[in-house]
Amino acid sequence: MNKPYIVCHMMTSVDSRIDCDMTGKLIGVNEYYKTLNALEVPTTLSGRVTAQLELALPGEFHSECSEIFGKEDFSRKTEADSYEVIVDTKGTLLWDDDSAYGKPHLIITSEQVSKDYLDYLDSKNISWIACGKEKIDLARAAAILAENFGVKRMGIVGGAAINSAFLNAGLLDEISILIGLGIDGRKGMPAVFDGFPMDQELIPLALKDVKVYEDGAVWLRYTIIN
Repeated sequence: MNKPYIVCHMMTSVDSRIDCDMTGKLIGVNEYYKTLNALEVPTTLSGRVTAQLELALPGEFHSECSEIFGKEDFSRKTEADSYEVIVDTKGTLLWDDDSAYGKPHLIITSEQVSKDYLDYLDSKNISWIACGKEKIDLARAAAILAENFGVKRMGIVGGAAINSAFLNAGLLDEISILIGLGIDGRKGMPAVFDGFPMDQELIPLALKDVKVYEDGAVWLRYTIIN
């Protein structure tokens, strides 16, 4: 499969929870961007929920027509060495004009996206990929990123749902976990990977590297055993 080398990179508590407000308070959080940069993944990908909290404008796009796009296609607005990729299945997030950003956005939707949402992205000079009949075909999206956008290495930096989707699709090459000094423990808070059925088979890993920082944070890197 032609695709980027894909690393899931997460900051967690000792009990593997990833709530952003919580992880921001952990001893060791200062190592997060150091470790992300060390992975050499200039292109990063987030899910819709993370993007809504951290990247997109407030509010939601409301389509003025019911016509769906209904086919696979992509639009490359800018040639860049790196992208801020956002997975937004039906096209709901709002954005500034992309000319304001040094690292351009690239939105991935399913073919169920409305035609006027893609027109909206075009008007904001934002690149996009539409693929997958009912939901996003992540494998196909990864291939388009490699073949048409020149993405060689990509970091998944979203939440549990997007992490789990890439893992379940067999697209992750490496898992990078920075463990901070603290325990969350709150009921129902998401872990790095979450939501698989109870009969999910264990996914084996091989330890690639371990680093301990002076503040006590531990950085673990794993490869997936296929």
